[in-house]
Amino acid sequence: MPRSSRNDGRSSGELPPRARSLVLSSRGGPGQRTTWQMTGCMGREHGAGMLKSDTASRLIPTGVSGLDEVLFGGVTRNNIILVEGAPGTGKTTLGLGFIHAGARRFDEPGVIVTFELSPQKLLRDARGYDWDFEELERQRKVKILYTSPSVLMDELQSTDGVLASEIAALGAKRLLIDGLTPLQLLAQSRHQRSYRESLHLLVEGLQRLGITALLTREIEGPGPEETSHAHERFVCDTIITLGTQRRRRGMLRTLEVVKSRGQEFLTGQHTLRIEAGHGIQVYRRSQSRPHAFVDQPTSMERVSSGCPALDGLMQGGLYRGSVTLTVGISGTGKTVSAVQFLTDGAKRGERGLLVTLDEHPQQLIRNAATLGLDLAGPLAQEKLFIHYESPLELELDVHFDRIARLVEQHHIQRVVLDSVAAYEAASPEEATDFMYALATYLKRRLCTVMCNYESPELLGVSQISENLKASHLVDNIILFNYVEVSTRLRRAITIPKVRGSKNVQKTREYVIGQGGISLLDEDSGEAAALPEVPQLPFSSYYGLLSRSPARQSPVIETALQDGGHLPRSPRIPKE
Repeated sequence: MPRSSRNDGRSSGELPPRARSLVLSSRGGPGQRTTWQMTGCMGREHGAGMLKSDTASRLIPTGVSGLDEVLFGGVTRNNIILVEGAPGTGKTTLGLGFIHAGARRFDEPGVIVTFELSPQKLLRDARGYDWDFEELERQRKVKILYTSPSVLMDELQSTDGVLASEIAALGAKRLLIDGLTPLQLLAQSRHQRSYRESLHLLVEGLQRLGITALLTREIEGPGPEETSHAHERFVCDTIITLGTQRRRRGMLRTLEVVKSRGQEFLTGQHTLRIEAGHGIQVYRRSQSRPHAFVDQPTSMERVSSGCPALDGLMQGGLYRGSVTLTVGISGTGKTVSAVQFLTDGAKRGERGLLVTLDEHPQQLIRNAATLGLDLAGPLAQEKLFIHYESPLELELDVHFDRIARLVEQHHIQRVVLDSVAAYEAASPEEATDFMYALATYLKRRLCTVMCNYESPELLGVSQISENLKASHLVDNIILFNYVEVSTRLRRAITIPKVRGSKNVQKTREYVIGQGGISLLDEDSGEAAALPEVPQLPFSSYYGLLSRSPARQSPVIETALQDGGHLPRSPRIPKE
C-alpha cells in the first residue's frame, strides 16, 4: 500500500537555495519489484500531454553551486547528462541537487527514478543538506519513483505509462535516473538485447519525453578508462566525471566536464566539496580564469610601502596594481614589513586583506602591537581583513575562491600573502599555476600585492625561490637578509628588481623597532654598534649578500672618502 511522505519540519539553510524534491518508496528486494511503487499524492492531471520544449538551444542552469560557472551558464535544455564516478564521489548528491534546484528555484518540477537506494534512505540523506523533498512532493513539484530497470525500459517505450503520466501531471522538466548498473546487469542476465541496445532505447525514450535528464553511472577505477563499458559516453550529450585524489593522508574530490554538446565549458579538473547543509559545491580550477588578459588595467600612481626610506629606493614606492615578492629567512622582518604596508594603507583609507597561512590572527595582532603597529583598530573599522587557513588541509581552488570573494565584497586595494611558501607545501605541483592565476586576478583589480616567501638560507641569497618559480610573476623583488659582520648578525635589504622604475641597487642596513622597519643611513653604523666591537657602516664592506662579506682596503676607503680616483690595476701588455 503506498504511503504518503511526511514533513520532518526542516527548512532550507541560508546558503544559496539547494534542491529539495522527490519521494517514492516500496518494499521488497530488487528481484521482487515488477511494478511501479510511489508514495505521496497520487492524483494525476490528465491531458497535460508530453513535454515538448521549443527552447532546446537555450541553456538552463543546473542550480548546483559552482557547476554552472564551469558550464558558462548551464546545459542545453533537454540534454541527457551523464554523471559518472566511483562509489562515494557524490553522484547521487549532485543529481538530487539538480532536481531540488529545479523545483525550488527555477519552477521546473522533477521526477526521480531510483533502482537501488530506497526512498527512505534517499530522503534521510537529503535532510543532511537541508533538502526537504517531502514538502516539495506535497506541493507537487517532485515525485520519487522506486522501480526496476525492466519496468523502466518498458515504460520508456510507452507513451501512456506511469512515468509519462507522472511527468505530464507534474509538468516535470527534469528527470534523475540514479544508477545505470542495474540496467547493465539486466542486459547481461536476460540476453534479449545488449547493454548498448538498452542504452539506445533509454536515450530514445528520454528524447521522446522532451525532458532534461541526468543519469548516474558507477565506475570502478579512478577514471572512465578503467571500465570496458563506455557506451554511455557516446550517447549522452553532457559527460561529468567525479573523482578523488590522494593528498598525503587526505583526499581531494574533483569534477571534470568531459564533453557538453553545443556549448563551451571550462576544461580540466575542478575541486568539488560535499558540504553539510548545502550539498555539492564546485570550485573551478584557479588556472582556468577566462579572458584573464582581455583587460589588464595599469596605473602610474605610486603606493607607499609604509617605510619612506624603502620607498626612496624604489623611486617613490610601488606602482598601484603591482606585485612585490619579499624574500628572506624567518626573523628578517617580512611579516613586519607587510603589516606596515597594510596599516599605512588603512591610514590612507585603502582597505587591506592579510591572507595568512603561518600565524593565527590573534598572534599577528599581538606581535604587531609590541612594535606599535595597530591591527585591531583597522579590523574593528573594517579597513583591514584577515583570512587565516591552515596549510595542512589547504585546497587551492577553494582558497582562491575565498580570497576572490573577500576582495570583491570589501573592495580590497592592498593584499598580503604570508607566506607563499606554504602553497608549495600544500600542493607542490600546482603552486606556481595557482600563484600565476591569483597574481593575474589581483592585478586586474588593481590590487597592490605583497607576497612573503621564506628562504631556507640563513646567510646569503643564492636563489629567489626554490621550487615556486614565482620571480617572473612579480614586478618587484625585495631581499631581506642576515649579514654576519664581526661578532654579530646584522640585517640587510636589497632591491634587485623594480619593473618600470630605476631602482637603487644598493644593500642597506635596517633595524626592526617601534613602528616596524627602519633603514639606517648609508654611512652610519651607530645604531648597530656594540661598545666592545666597533661597527662600520655597510659602505665599508663588499660582498654583503655573500656568506663572507669583506672590508674594503684602506686605500679604497681613503679614495672614496676624499672623492678621488680609485687606484687602477696595471694593465698587462698585449702580446
